[in-house]
Amino acid sequence: MEDTTAGQGRLPPELEPYLAELGRRTEAVCGKDLVTVAAVGSVALGDYRHGRSDVDVLVVVGEETPELSLRKLAAALRHPHLPCPAAGLELVVYSAEFVAASSQDAGYLLDLNTGSLLPEKTSFDVSDSSAFWYVIDRSIAHQSGLPLLGRHPRDVIAPGSRQDLLAAVRSSVREHTAGIGHLPDNRVLNGCRSLMYSRTGRWMPKTAAAEQVLPSAGAFAGLITAALHSFALPRQSAADLRTADVQAFMLWVLREVEATT
Repeated sequence: MEDTTAGQGRLPPELEPYLAELGRRTEAVCGKDLVTVAAVGSVALGDYRHGRSDVDVLVVVGEETPELSLRKLAAALRHPHLPCPAAGLELVVYSAEFVAASSQDAGYLLDLNTGSLLPEKTSFDVSDSSAFWYVIDRSIAHQSGLPLLGRHPRDVIAPGSRQDLLAAVRSSVREHTAGIGHLPDNRVLNGCRSLMYSRTGRWMPKTAAAEQVLPSAGAFAGLITAALHSFALPRQSAADLRTADVQAFMLWVLREVEATT
């Protein structure tokens, strides 16, 4: 299968050897069933921060791919068997048939989280996860995904309907409002990205979205600025932003998103 990263120059240099090896191992396991391997998330949007960001990868396979192959793939890519240089790897495998149409469902065949700073997860059951994460990631993959192997994600993954995506954005904002399991600065910046998507219909890097929100943020401008400064630090050094301020900001974002949509 052709390596489609040659000449792109858009992958962070810290990740290039790792993603090349991840692609080789994925192709070795999936063989002719492999359709696409693509970098998504912060790597695709140009907002990857080494020492802070996860690396997100989306894989598409044929309909007849056996579960045994997916289990072998998880074993082949799990840290430290394949050491992840980022904070962690979040890899999701879908069938080509599922991603060809818009859906509000999680729909994955395999969801693998692994890495030195990421809680381990190997799931084959979509009931383990909130669906909105996957709806958003597929939309980012269609808009901005960087092909590593196989077909371009834009040619394989449906763009997602506006209705499905706005529902996913609202769910994302509600979860970040609750705040469980999320760093405060990431909650704020995810809120900014969600708000800008609701206004523009385009996914932006979280930092760029925050810069766009700042002029209309009023009393929250200082919080957004603090979140931007914190996001530039390693994950272990993230600022402990005041919980009440973050909560109030996320509730404001939720009202703005709902008013926009």
